[in-house]
Amino acid sequence: MWLLLSVLLVAQAQLPRVIVETEFGEIEIEVDTVRAPTTAANFLKYVDGGMYDGGRFHRTVRMDNQPQNDVKIEVIQAGASASRIRDFLPAIELERTSATKLTHADGAVSMARSGPNTARDGFFICIGNQRELDFGGKRQADGQGFAAFGRVVRGMDVVRKIHAAPAEQQTLRPPILIARARRAGA
Repeated sequence: MWLLLSVLLVAQAQLPRVIVETEFGEIEIEVDTVRAPTTAANFLKYVDGGMYDGGRFHRTVRMDNQPQNDVKIEVIQAGASASRIRDFLPAIELERTSATKLTHADGAVSMARSGPNTARDGFFICIGNQRELDFGGKRQADGQGFAAFGRVVRGMDVVRKIHAAPAEQQTLRPPILIARARRAGA
């Protein structure tokens, strides 16, 4: 047991980090390649391919802008640059939180999806604990939840600024530009 715990701690200490540079400041994300390998690899391919450069945070979900939803959440959502759509990767298999043991806690980073196995480039960041986004949660009708794959380790102040930015319903007006997304140290 001690050896397994030691291996996990070493692996976590070496998890890759991504810096997302926005006009509001930087967000640093730790990407969990150990517990969510498929989702993490997908995100890192978009980062390494420069596909988030010129992308944007386009959505803010707040308590006051989701009147038709019985289950309310608070997140901001981003996507890769629309100019790179021809380079987008195929959709990936949903890594459920019941398998990864990652949760949608404050600062969690997760893939956006419309149905199981439909996630591609879109990702969101949780503001506060959003357990209804986990497997078995009631935000998604199918109960499968979303694939959490990382967490913000620096820049939650930037996340909160984006969350509070002007919006028409849930659409940020104007969207918040992602100047660049790169691996830390690159």
